[in-house]
Amino acid sequence: MNELSAQQIAILQRLIANEFAIVAFPLYANAVGVRKGGCAALLDPIANGGFRLFGEPCVLIEGNLTVCISEKEKSWFVWKKQRVEATAERLSELQHFVTELKLLLEPKPT
Repeated sequence: MNELSAQQIAILQRLIANEFAIVAFPLYANAVGVRKGGCAALLDPIANGGFRLFGEPCVLIEGNLTVCISEKEKSWFVWKKQRVEATAERLSELQHFVTELKLLLEPKPT
């Protein structure tokens, strides 16, 4: 990954101040991982100094990124052979995570 701009560092500091953790996901070395509670997202640095979401934010299973699938009229978060049901509580936590993350990623006036 290239060096981060001052604006990108400020965004990461704002995330940390709001209880997000910066984490590395080895399979996504060019992205910045963030997590809060049981949710995580990958951030892609962009040329104008900010970040955009890389892929879909997700629920974690044992610290690993998951995908959400539907099977037999239920939704599941899956990582390898492990799965957890996409319960209303988990979906609500994920939605709150995404809403807060997007708000914190917005550029702030200097």
